[in-house]
Amino acid sequence: MNHYYFDNAATTPMSPDVVQAMSAALANDFGNASSTHYYGRQSHHLLDQSRQTIARSIHAKTDEIVFTSGGTESDNTAILGTVAAYHERGRHLITTAVEHPAILKTMHYLETQGYEITYLPVDREGRVSVTDVQAALRPDTILVSVMMGNNEVGTIQPIAEIGQLLKHHQAIFHTDAVQAYGILDIDVTALGVDLLSISGHKLHGPKGIGFLYMNERLNLEPFMHGGEQEHLRRAGTENIPSIVGLAQAVADLTPERKVEKREQLQTLKQTLITDLKAKDVDFEINGPAPQEGLPHVLNLWLRGVPTNLMLMKLDLKGFAVSGGSACTAGSLEPSHVLIALYGDEHAPQISESLRISFGDQNTIESVHKLAEAIAEITERFLGRLTPEH
Repeated sequence: MNHYYFDNAATTPMSPDVVQAMSAALANDFGNASSTHYYGRQSHHLLDQSRQTIARSIHAKTDEIVFTSGGTESDNTAILGTVAAYHERGRHLITTAVEHPAILKTMHYLETQGYEITYLPVDREGRVSVTDVQAALRPDTILVSVMMGNNEVGTIQPIAEIGQLLKHHQAIFHTDAVQAYGILDIDVTALGVDLLSISGHKLHGPKGIGFLYMNERLNLEPFMHGGEQEHLRRAGTENIPSIVGLAQAVADLTPERKVEKREQLQTLKQTLITDLKAKDVDFEINGPAPQEGLPHVLNLWLRGVPTNLMLMKLDLKGFAVSGGSACTAGSLEPSHVLIALYGDEHAPQISESLRISFGDQNTIESVHKLAEAIAEITERFLGRLTPEH
């Protein structure tokens, strides 16, 4: 049986270029980048090169890039580091109801420590209102954290507009750009963000590596203590092979390649939608219109078909998709993103929706096969519920 992977929002397969770059670093560059001898200098050179490549990708300065273990650590560092450094300015933070668990659970923890969190609602497309952000701002607000692109429904948030709003406010602006980086063009200065989180495995890089963009004017408390690595901002011996792999994945995403990739992913998404309509599958799109969201994320409400059943049946046919965020896949709780969109945890969309996310390895032919499988499963399941069957 052939297998087809359509869960790229959860993780992506490493590209051959990344595997090759990491293999070379694993074999040849074992030195500790903090050591002053030849082997250490070789590793430190790779570290510097990688930092430069990544900084250029978001129009940042080289020393504004802090390597981390991934998106979760970057998010935690941004939030907890800000709170530790600036708690004397206030104890109020703002975020949205549709953030990744790495944000929401950190905010919930801060509530137990006496901080006040405002969770902004979103509209039926998953978009937060800039007016709501403005209304929630207080003199004691020290952080606003709004994700750039949603991992479940693909909504792109108005980050630049929020950045402009915060330009003359004391609040530090953080965005979780894990799903958006590698897809959208990002300029941290134009967006007005102070902190930006990235994870390598979402862009065909390795797992266990990411970075946090930290505006040079900030002086956050380090999340991890120990050695003097990362300019005293993140202790621990640098993972050179993974950093090299991340930098290779970033280097592969030239501006021209990004344009090509967005078009490719959008074509795959639209092909699936067209196929499902042609096969009379009863569905609606959760979140923004196909052309307005992240091109690689498509969340479908398949009316009357339980998510768990569809996932199981598709898996048996060789198709890997998901019901939502991979970080909550083992939870019995319904999707907090869909609840935020529809306002009721008992809405049918909550238990009858499917997330399909496209990647470089997907083809038009495989999308046709996926549409055929969804149509067949839907017809058979709903057919059994029809009296004449």
